[in-house]
Amino acid sequence: MNYKTDKIKQIIVKKPLKLDCGQTLKDFPLAYETYGELNKKKDNAILVFHALTGDQFASGINPITKREGWWDSAVGPGKAIDTKKYFVICANVLGGCMGTFGPKDKNKENDEPYGLDFPVITIRDMVMAQEALLDHFEIEKLLCALGGSMGGMQLLQFCASFPNRTFSAVPIACSSSHSAQNIALNELARQAIMADPEWEKGNYVKTKNLPKNGLAVARMAGHISYLSEKGLQEKFGRKLQEKANYEFSFNADFQVESYLRHQGYSFVDRFDANSYLYITRAMDYFDLSKQYKNSLSEAFKGNLTKFLVISFSSDWLYPTKHSKDIVIALNASGANVAFAEIKTDKGHDSFLVNEPKFLTTIKGFIDSSYEVYRK
Repeated sequence: MNYKTDKIKQIIVKKPLKLDCGQTLKDFPLAYETYGELNKKKDNAILVFHALTGDQFASGINPITKREGWWDSAVGPGKAIDTKKYFVICANVLGGCMGTFGPKDKNKENDEPYGLDFPVITIRDMVMAQEALLDHFEIEKLLCALGGSMGGMQLLQFCASFPNRTFSAVPIACSSSHSAQNIALNELARQAIMADPEWEKGNYVKTKNLPKNGLAVARMAGHISYLSEKGLQEKFGRKLQEKANYEFSFNADFQVESYLRHQGYSFVDRFDANSYLYITRAMDYFDLSKQYKNSLSEAFKGNLTKFLVISFSSDWLYPTKHSKDIVIALNASGANVAFAEIKTDKGHDSFLVNEPKFLTTIKGFIDSSYEVYRK
């Protein structure tokens, strides 16, 4: 995770941020990237929230990893979120590892990496930190805010915390609180990391070791949950990996095994293990209704934002029921809300790939919102 900071845009958040855990942060870096140009009226700004393993580099080639941006299928010139028309902002979340303040950064008090001394953060903390970007660009109100998975959680929190800062919003494949199943999956991932001897109780940055095996297994477990059974079966089935018969060993006999290993071990080169712990914990703690008298509709009371809630038919990580619960709460609060379930076999990751129906849906919603908003 060594990178040149001159390839990363940052602002220093001067305003003290009181975290939900009780600690206060100030003068900390927030990394971001922008696409397109902000017009004179500043009415074409779109804020994108990234998911668990994403970062601020949503489109084009990531200058650090040299890989395609995580939402390159949707963001760019002439694409669903057209950067010839809109100004797109994306920040690396608090606790992340791509330039925003996180556990691998040094504690000014002892000049040592924070490790597990970094404060436990929440989705609300992430969102409160990102408000500084809107102030930095002097944007009073966004045209639209979007996010999928954990990005959708941030979006819901943003709309609840700042009800008048976006004209429209698109929460995608997400939930207003983490289910027991999702908490269990995250705990499995965390335990895989912490069981790796190279983790060194979170102090691996000091020892210059990396808990590669633990983090790779965590990524493998997570990646399975992003796909659908039908999608996995159609793509891999029981196909063998470059062989005619079983090897009778514990090497990767099946293509799906080889695929998962590749996903796991390629991940360790771009993501910090402690950040994975902190961010998954933030997701587990997320419960928007708990913040508002255990009433999700109360979170959106009086909200004038125009919502489009999107789910995917084959998503078992955040099934359509979760999205419908959000729609019901928005309706109960009197909000302007539409709902779309996209039929697909690509599972939870459908919002990250080239899914034509999904891309057409968000393009139509954003473009129509802009026509109304600019009048």
